[in-house]
Amino acid sequence: MPGRGSFSKETLLGMCQDVCEGMAYLEQNSVIHRDLAARNCLVGESQVVKVSDFGMSRYVLDDQYTSSTGTKFPVKWSAPEVFSYSNYSTKSDVWSFGVLMWEVFSEGKIPYENRTNAEVVEEINAGLRLYKPKLASKAIYELMSSCWKAVSTVAYAGKIL
Repeated sequence: MPGRGSFSKETLLGMCQDVCEGMAYLEQNSVIHRDLAARNCLVGESQVVKVSDFGMSRYVLDDQYTSSTGTKFPVKWSAPEVFSYSNYSTKSDVWSFGVLMWEVFSEGKIPYENRTNAEVVEEINAGLRLYKPKLASKAIYELMSSCWKAVSTVAYAGKIL
């Protein structure tokens, strides 16, 4: 694999697009990935990226899955509704996709490095988000940031509305 700084911004964006298309395919087929991160993607020839590691994925009928409490999950890639209510959906996969974009444009840095999971939960709940990576243009950062919009949720009969 080439060293840091060897991919163009266009190549990085193309990698994100490949993941986006893969995730759209999963959504069309009623699958929630629940563990989308750069570590769970494979890079092939011509930097074609494929989503992989479906160990946590779930087939869902109503775009929602609630895991049992105490289940381990990747906090630094998870949406607030995951660590607050154990609720997964395609929307929580979108949050993770924003973190994956951040990983790609920061050339493999760990999100929220030097912070504990508890600190990350506290910061996200307070409205803080990841900073703009150097390689991300303003438009790219706005795109990844749009993945991290907190959604006001109301619980009704076990569903998030």
